[in-house]
Amino acid sequence: MRCAMPVASSTKPHSHDDAPDTGKAFERLAGLSEGPERRALRDELVRLWLPMAERIAVRFRGRGESLEDLYQVAALGLVKAVDHYEPDRGRAFEAYAVPTITGEIKRHFRDHMWTLHVPRRVQDLRNRVRGAIKELAQTTPGRAPTVAEIAAHTRLSEAEVRTGMEALECFSALSLDAEVAGTDGYALGDSLGGPDPGFDLVIDRAAVKPCLEALPERERTILYLRFFGGMTQSRIAQQLGISQMHVSRLLSGCFDRLREELLSETG
Repeated sequence: MRCAMPVASSTKPHSHDDAPDTGKAFERLAGLSEGPERRALRDELVRLWLPMAERIAVRFRGRGESLEDLYQVAALGLVKAVDHYEPDRGRAFEAYAVPTITGEIKRHFRDHMWTLHVPRRVQDLRNRVRGAIKELAQTTPGRAPTVAEIAAHTRLSEAEVRTGMEALECFSALSLDAEVAGTDGYALGDSLGGPDPGFDLVIDRAAVKPCLEALPERERTILYLRFFGGMTQSRIAQQLGISQMHVSRLLSGCFDRLREELLSETG
């Protein structure tokens, strides 16, 4: 049977005005063995600190995740903070919980919200650039801050600022069915090209080149005249002084040899 464990609070000053004074409660929690009394006290501590966790979640509003989901992630971070807090280290719970909850929310965004994989370093640049843009917007009314202004504000190089600005566009991806801005119903997918058969031809030529170089000179000449010179077998026969039937046999032999060598290389 679960019993409520009221926790007394005082007017001790905190960075949050409504933050409860739960120091003694955490000391009592640390001394309790696992059981109904400890679980009830733990749940009560989570309830008391939940308003702080929700305030932290609100800071991340408008980044592609619903506020309700952010509340849940923040609550999870709070539970972790309560479970791992060690009051005998002399650190106030709030000082421990804030970075724990914030880290849990940032981890949620990193693991679940980035549509494209973005290296951690680039994510950090994105966050610094994003924060600078917001701060500079108050001093540059009517226009967006320049790359140089952002670089000076963040002490980053202009190349790093550009990388961070590009990462701002990686947070979510457009559907291929999305309409391209400034067009009349032209979808993003319409701009994608199809397979180019020319690439296959380049690959085939590169693959067959060493095989051709290994052929006797006469066979190489016949192949060149037939496929690059555009000559018929009869004209090739006349030029080389052999019969058209002999040209046909030589071509067939070349094809068989090239086919065998190519198949052996890919086998």
